[in-house]
Amino acid sequence: MTRRILLLSVSAGAGHVRAAEALEATVAALAGEGHDVEARHLDVMDYVPSSFRRIYADFYLRLITRHPQLWGMLYRITDDTRPDAVTERMRRTIERLHTRRLRAAIAAFAPDAIVCTHFLPAEMLARQKRKGRIPAPVWLQVTDFDLHRMWIIPGMAGYFAASPEIARRMHAVGLPADRVHTTGIPVMPAFAQTHDRHALAAGLGIDPDQPAYLVMGGGAGVGALDELADALLANSEGFQLVVLAGRNTAMLERLRALAATRYPGRLFPQGFTRHVEHLMACCDLAVTKPGGLTTSECLAMGLPMIVNAPIPGQEERNADYLLEQGAAWKAIDAVALAWRIGTLRAEPDRLAAMAERARAIGRPYAARDVIATVLAHLDAA
Repeated sequence: MTRRILLLSVSAGAGHVRAAEALEATVAALAGEGHDVEARHLDVMDYVPSSFRRIYADFYLRLITRHPQLWGMLYRITDDTRPDAVTERMRRTIERLHTRRLRAAIAAFAPDAIVCTHFLPAEMLARQKRKGRIPAPVWLQVTDFDLHRMWIIPGMAGYFAASPEIARRMHAVGLPADRVHTTGIPVMPAFAQTHDRHALAAGLGIDPDQPAYLVMGGGAGVGALDELADALLANSEGFQLVVLAGRNTAMLERLRALAATRYPGRLFPQGFTRHVEHLMACCDLAVTKPGGLTTSECLAMGLPMIVNAPIPGQEERNADYLLEQGAAWKAIDAVALAWRIGTLRAEPDRLAAMAERARAIGRPYAARDVIATVLAHLDAA
């Protein structure tokens, strides 16, 4: 009998969706190996009224983009708010009023287990579970190296922690220790594979024997990507820069023009890709914002980081974790970033130590561990 696993994410930021996609890909790989299991991934925002979606997801994205300090304040306030506070009871009531379409989608798939990569669907389903309306066990995957109070939802079949410290914090707030599993944050199976740096670099035109640094996205404090690339390359020799512009086509064109006119053979602009692991495999260091999923992908590849422009709240705490573990440095602006890159170039042993720490705390098989735990629970039931 095929066991069905439903994956519920929320498109408030890309990380929660990518974690669910990693779990879905892992189930597909298991099915390809002969295991009798299938998965379906649903974005909860597709099953709520547009008014709720605008308030919840769109407002969040605008807030962290335009007013990150305000988001940081709200993050701290809500983390300190007691679960039985009037405002919290009102928030949960509003969220539960929007479960009808989601419940119908769940019933149509008839899952044997549900894994949530965001606290919202877990919270929506908690009351339904208590009333016996959702027979399948519900699990919750934390997607940052932090534990905000909104992730503390009693009654789940199990909880997946990003690190041992987060697992300990789950115990401390009263979640049953036997239901907490330290798996890490799920990343795509490709990040666990062995990659041929020379072959991949040849396909991109990169010299595999020269240092290469990957810049992923922009952010406050470091300026536009083309300006950042120009500042880094103009002041130092002996390394290559791979800059990932994503879906920003205007920025990609500016980077390509800069590469052609000033830095041929040193600057390698890249647009949106579903194989960022190929770029990581060609590079010795990543410059990135410290999102939970992006940093977990780097750790899985053993790629040390310089983190920049963390969003106040969860990303600041992700950055703290990476710095404490010795897998990353932090740069507050372009000047600091250039200095740190120059220092690591001059001290390769220090960069190698950071890479070793990244590999030590990376969990490339987190998705498999999550799915294995869920299946073992079903087998024991």
